[in-house]
Amino acid sequence: MHRVNIALHELFSALSDPYRIRIVRLILEAKDELCLCELSDALDEPEYKLSRHVKILKSVGLLKSVRDGKWIYHSLVKNHNYLKAILKAIAMFPDPDNLTQTDFARFRKRVVKRSNGRCTVPARVLEVTEKRA
Repeated sequence: MHRVNIALHELFSALSDPYRIRIVRLILEAKDELCLCELSDALDEPEYKLSRHVKILKSVGLLKSVRDGKWIYHSLVKNHNYLKAILKAIAMFPDPDNLTQTDFARFRKRVVKRSNGRCTVPARVLEVTEKRA
């Protein structure tokens, strides 16, 4: 059983960043585990930036990770009532800019590249780098 002893203020502090909210919302919407390259393509942000956010979400017990070969898949921890309540609130909270739907639309385009339900293609690192330059 996944158990993390974390203070409430640390949990909400971790959720105070817009990118971390987007990560949680995307995984909620996808109803599946995602690898970092899929998160990167869906949120249109570089892996190194999202990696730090994933680490913070893991440190407060919101995410868990499983390694499968060279890929690491991240999913939401839902085995505690307080986490279920927080995740439900995040899902219900308004998204006036429709970022969740935009991110999920990019994820749907990316997920078709999976083979047997697993990621097989790295993130579009060059495209993201070129766009920002």
